[in-house]
Amino acid sequence: MLTIRLTRKGKKNQPFFRVVVIDKKRSSKGGRSVEDLGFKNPLTKKVSINKERVLYWIKNGAQPSETVYNLLVSEKIIEGKKVNLFKLSKKKRAEIAAAKKAKAEELKAKAEAEKAEKEKLVEPVAEESKPEEQPAPAE
Repeated sequence: MLTIRLTRKGKKNQPFFRVVVIDKKRSSKGGRSVEDLGFKNPLTKKVSINKERVLYWIKNGAQPSETVYNLLVSEKIIEGKKVNLFKLSKKKRAEIAAAKKAKAEELKAKAEAEKAEKEKLVEPVAEESKPEEQPAPAE
């Protein structure tokens, strides 16, 4: 199976990436690529990708990696929504879920307290009797 991915080139602390079509089983560092499709230089923010060849390889079944997919979407070569590359551990996901649940319960309790308070305020209040006004004495 072919994949479109980045291979790192360049010196230490000066990364330079090539966008290549490569057999998925081959190493990304030492494997020989089928075709170079472009490059990305993160230091100068320069990106050059051969759009026609990328679309050709995707049409023929090559799967882009998540990073390359996001790169192609940002360069408007393909349409779609970017993939979230940040993955949380199970422990962190459980902590976040517990925090959301606690916050939801807190909001629910607060809403119930406000509702109970409103009901207290809505109770019929005995109207105070107003002193009747007497007409002023005629002179």
